Amino acid sequence: MTLYGYWRSSSSWRVRIALHYKGLDFENVPVHLVREGGEQLQSEHLARNPMGQVPVLEVDGVYLGQSMAILEYLEEQHPEPALLPKAPLQRAEARRIAEVINSSVQPMQNLSLVKRLHADFGADKVAWMRSVIQDGMDRLEQSVAGTPGPFLVGDAPSYAEVCLIPQLFNARRWGCDVSAWPTLLRAEMAVQQHPAFLAAQPDRQPDAQ
Repeated sequence: MTLYGYWRSSSSWRVRIALHYKGLDFENVPVHLVREGGEQLQSEHLARNPMGQVPVLEVDGVYLGQSMAILEYLEEQHPEPALLPKAPLQRAEARRIAEVINSSVQPMQNLSLVKRLHADFGADKVAWMRSVIQDGMDRLEQSVAGTPGPFLVGDAPSYAEVCLIPQLFNARRWGCDVSAWPTLLRAEMAVQQHPAFLAAQPDRQPDAQ
């Protein structure tokens, strides 16, 4: 397997966590999102993913895009160790938390969106990032508050933590008040020393700057 991604891309980070967690061998090929207009928009990468996005996971000559679809593929093909609980309602809850981040919070931070907001409407990039992340994660914290720890769902890491950890990194990067999220921080603490989560950290990637 070959993973095409970017060291600081939260979506690429999710896939790295899952690959390491399941003990799968893969080649990590960087796609630089800002160099020379963005390598993700060059013909070589567009042939892998016409959306011009990362991550892309190549499996037996087939290119898979979108981090959540890749997570589902890995879970189906390599079910152990699992990143979804066995109980159906818990599985749904893990997916819900992941999708809050994937569908509601993270898209508001996409590089292409923020560039357009700044160029066309004069938006303050830092203020925008801080506002949308703080609001989204405040709401996520409210929805999981009271969860019996240490993990957000069940008794092991799941899609919830896989999506949470990169988003907390972005929150700190843009100056959000993470202290407002005690339940989320508790889950972060539960996985921060796990070998898979450590190996997937941005500063450990070949293209880290």
